[in-house]
Amino acid sequence: MIVHLVDGTYELFRHFYGLRRFNKGVDRPYGAVVGVLQTVLQMIDHVKGSASRGQSVEGFASPSQGATYLGVATDHVIESFRNRLWADYKTGAGIERALLAQFHPLEEALAAMGVVVWPMIELEADDALASAAHIASEDEEVRKVAIWTPDKDLAQCVRGTRVVQIDGRRKTIRDAAGIRKKFGVSPQLIPDLLALVGDAADGYPGIPGIGAKIAAQLLNRYGQIENFPSNVLGEQRDLALLFKNLATLRTDEPLFKKVETLRWRGATPAFAAWAERMKAPRLLERCEKAVGR
Repeated sequence: MIVHLVDGTYELFRHFYGLRRFNKGVDRPYGAVVGVLQTVLQMIDHVKGSASRGQSVEGFASPSQGATYLGVATDHVIESFRNRLWADYKTGAGIERALLAQFHPLEEALAAMGVVVWPMIELEADDALASAAHIASEDEEVRKVAIWTPDKDLAQCVRGTRVVQIDGRRKTIRDAAGIRKKFGVSPQLIPDLLALVGDAADGYPGIPGIGAKIAAQLLNRYGQIENFPSNVLGEQRDLALLFKNLATLRTDEPLFKKVETLRWRGATPAFAAWAERMKAPRLLERCEKAVGR
């Protein structure tokens, strides 16, 4: 099996702002949702089509019988437990209403399309992806886990060539060697790296005076922050450990027990109404065609 894990929140943002180039200032109520569904169906089509031709899937060997194992993680709300740890952690403030209004419809439409969805409230979508990757990689029948997001936070989940990160827009696949080449440290040290250099998107600044190059040198010399000599960070050590806690994705959320539950078997009867509501009848046609492959 090859398991595909998709960052639904990232895809929703990407499609929403991508459409801004063409919509002349008028946001379609379900425009970004339709874009995400099209992306997911494109992935399903590619997996099934490549398998039927005996070709590889995004550089991976073809899965047996063209089955697609897929899960999408979303942020049902933006805030999480991390907001209680750091007051300046990212919130929903500033997100455009037209975009925010599509969060829940995306979850409902994906579920109607027969896709397993993990809407996160206490945790974040990134935590769901990390947990799903951990569960799937423990299954001996799973040969590859692909996490579809360019988010640097998810780089910490990469393991060898078995769990990889895919940036679909740039068409890049990074295994552990690729992560080390890009960031200068192994995947397991990504939370430490982010703690030191900060993450503006998530709202924590890192440790003053430590940039990416110095951070990588320190981590490659001493290992994780907990192993740093006391004089390296001084009074900033506790702050660095707090930021590391923010950057560390949770992998223990019991999202599913068996990978087989992620197998896409086609749209549910409810999807026809969603396709009509979104004025996207071709989505229903594509689902029916994909099932018949």
